[in-house]
Amino acid sequence: MPDLWLPGAEVHDLGDHAPTDQQYPPKAIAHITWDRNATAAAPQDWCTFDSLVSYFTNGGASAAPHIIWDPFSGRIAQLYPANSRSKSVVDSPGGTRTNRAGRVVIQVEAVFFPYCRYQGRVYPRLVDTPCAGWDRLHAWISSWGVSDVWPMGRPVDFTSRRNEQTWETRGGWYAHAHIPENDHQDPGSWPDFTTAPTPAPPPSEEDPLAAFTEADLRRFIREEVTSQQVRDTIAYAVDFRMGPQADARAAAAPGALLDAPMPDYALLPGGYRPTVGESINGAKTAGAQIAGLSAAVSALAQQVAAGGPVDVDALVARIEQAISSVTVHLTTTSKENS
Repeated sequence: MPDLWLPGAEVHDLGDHAPTDQQYPPKAIAHITWDRNATAAAPQDWCTFDSLVSYFTNGGASAAPHIIWDPFSGRIAQLYPANSRSKSVVDSPGGTRTNRAGRVVIQVEAVFFPYCRYQGRVYPRLVDTPCAGWDRLHAWISSWGVSDVWPMGRPVDFTSRRNEQTWETRGGWYAHAHIPENDHQDPGSWPDFTTAPTPAPPPSEEDPLAAFTEADLRRFIREEVTSQQVRDTIAYAVDFRMGPQADARAAAAPGALLDAPMPDYALLPGGYRPTVGESINGAKTAGAQIAGLSAAVSALAQQVAAGGPVDVDALVARIEQAISSVTVHLTTTSKENS
């Protein structure tokens, strides 16, 4: 049997346990706490995780979920065991039993509202946050048989779609905006489902360079170091210095310019948005790596052409020297141009 309580969660057992309806498939319901009504023009400070835990364990216990999730720090509190109903959706007399219609009906309240301000940054959507802790939360809910599907569609805005027959008969994930007898429109967005990473194979005890040829090195440079992400970053850095908008950019205060966020195409894995300064530094680092690896290829080719065995120590030393020299050159050039 899966864990009734999410391992590592802060347990605040409300004690008011009640069974769910076992004839229906397992489900999860996604909520945001939506504590304040902020806008893009008037963002408001985020309500803390501890304040929401205090609310749901006291005056708000009549609407308490199973899980309270802080998407910024990854902290999670649990108020009901997985096999009990919770109380976060309206359940009118008669009709479907919204809090109970499943072998489990696990309800998650993300501590979030649109355009909340956290540590100086404004977050329009839940998916714009780090979504810290989502992987382990999702894995635990999946262990209870909740499928990675949205029978009414994954929430991408605050549109309501409700169908009582779908709710009762199909398992998976539902937004609060999908639950019969309710009028809430949250959560507006929700993170992607995740899969467990494939374990890395154990390291080989053989010489890692035994089958690593010049062709392998060249292919690595071509396919990995010169990836589309690196090319985009370098292209943006070049455009920053030389593109059609260079004059306007140059007129901006240097500090404000380098602290400005990059556009959407430069988002990094996990949704992190680098600043212009970070992207330029990344381009410089990539350039140094490319130059250093190119030097390594040349060194290896020369040794192979000479017909002698490859001197691994000498090759490593030449790689380090090449990367170091290019990095120093880039740093010096950057200071001269600043």
